[in-house]
Amino acid sequence: MKNKSYIGISFIILIFGIWAVPKIISKFQKSDLASMGPVPSFELTDQNNKTITDKDYLGKVYVVEFFFSTCPTICPKMNQNMLKLQKEYYGNPEFGIASVTINPENDTPEVLKAHAEHLGVKHFNWHFLTGDKDYIFNLAISGFNSYAGENNKVPGGFEHSGLFALIDKDGVIRCRKDEHGNPILYYDGLADEGVQAIKEDIKKLLDE
Repeated sequence: MKNKSYIGISFIILIFGIWAVPKIISKFQKSDLASMGPVPSFELTDQNNKTITDKDYLGKVYVVEFFFSTCPTICPKMNQNMLKLQKEYYGNPEFGIASVTINPENDTPEVLKAHAEHLGVKHFNWHFLTGDKDYIFNLAISGFNSYAGENNKVPGGFEHSGLFALIDKDGVIRCRKDEHGNPILYYDGLADEGVQAIKEDIKKLLDE
């Protein structure tokens, strides 16, 4: 009787091992997302007057956007899509968002704090970042290769892309590939397809 019980328990352990080991291994494997190089280093001030750098995001999967609080065109849509990501990963300490203003002369920490409260920002790793204007423009253009600039002929007086950058836990910019196998680099923060894609890929990076 004891031998039968022992055999039965051993069989259960064996079956569990066959099922569990591949899942444990896969959790620590890299996903199929392309690596585009390290995120540019930055040091800015958030809505709580706290200095935030790229090092503060190490160990977290996070999304970077460039925006400004008085933007009358694409920013409201981008904000709503960021809120969808917040809802999806709310309470997860390994997820974060960095929203960098391109109009720091207006967007002081106090203004950004009010803006975040108005949007309904609740995730503790969502930082609205401000600093020196030239520094931020250089970060956007040279660091992320993403357009940002002043233009008094457009609504709001500033121009920028509506793209989201995805960064992994090691501080590397990651992205999926298109149907031809080419990295897309950034995700369309204005399109439902882009938001769904980055939502799926955030999960992949969280599982790495």
